[in-house]
Amino acid sequence: MTIRTQRAFYALLCVLAVLVLADVGASFFMLDYALKPANKGRDIPARYKGLVADYPYLKPWVDSLRQHHALHDTTVLASDGDHHHAVYLRAPHPTNRVAVVVHGYTDCFVMMLPIAKIYADMGYNLLIPDLHGNGLSEGDHQQMGWFDRKDVMQWMAIANQLFADSASTTQMVVHGWSMGAATTMCVAGEPLPSYAKCFVEDCGYTSTWDEFAGQLKEQFSLPEFPLMYSTSLLCRLRYGWSFGQASPLRQIAHCKAPMLFIHGSDDDFVPTRMVYPLFKTKPGPKELWVAQGSKHARSIHDHPNEYTAKVRAFVSKYIK
Repeated sequence: MTIRTQRAFYALLCVLAVLVLADVGASFFMLDYALKPANKGRDIPARYKGLVADYPYLKPWVDSLRQHHALHDTTVLASDGDHHHAVYLRAPHPTNRVAVVVHGYTDCFVMMLPIAKIYADMGYNLLIPDLHGNGLSEGDHQQMGWFDRKDVMQWMAIANQLFADSASTTQMVVHGWSMGAATTMCVAGEPLPSYAKCFVEDCGYTSTWDEFAGQLKEQFSLPEFPLMYSTSLLCRLRYGWSFGQASPLRQIAHCKAPMLFIHGSDDDFVPTRMVYPLFKTKPGPKELWVAQGSKHARSIHDHPNEYTAKVRAFVSKYIK
């Protein structure tokens, strides 16, 4: 090897080393950027204020709930040792019908009250958890629905205990939006208890990989390779799961329970196109409603009457 060739070789090694170090540094940044956002729904009074500003028709009901302390707090020790929080509301008349309502990315139980009101008006008991790292639940990162599925199944079991009838059982629907919808689909792909009767997912993504890759291109104009691969590996090393592993699309292939799919036609955060492979992949009873003109997680806001009618008609087929 000539001196000139050696110099070129070492220069190439230096360039590669710099690129690798840059990718590693970018991976740490991107993982924290995606899974440790500053806003995690921790300011509950501010969330209530924002809720009634966005959904003014809810104000009398929400004010009544708060005035009469009708939303009861409960906590559970999760498998990772963190304490997770939820609120529950008993139906005015004894019933074994239950809705578990699951919030989205960096949100909390408060913002799910518009959906909870649908079930409250149907005479259901309600349980609304704060997912890991959000609201009043402990934890420092988003789990993107993957490990959240285990937490929600734990909450389902608790709801079954809270609201069981004389036969020690309930009839339960799980309804989530955005990351909560991804969680709902991941739950639906697990072996299910007999009380899980049906599911509603609103604007969930096909996989964490697909969602993050889309946002990487949208926000930073970067391709998947190499950053998605290295960041996913870092996520596995740090948190025990990878972006590709967190796949609602893969999970619902195992779901035979009934599911209603909802998505806004103008959703560009979780692109509307994602709902079609999800719907196609799921076996068994299923329905799809695309809310015209709605952006991400705005279908209930833009079409409250139609949204309510769709949910009531679907759920009432499977829970009596």
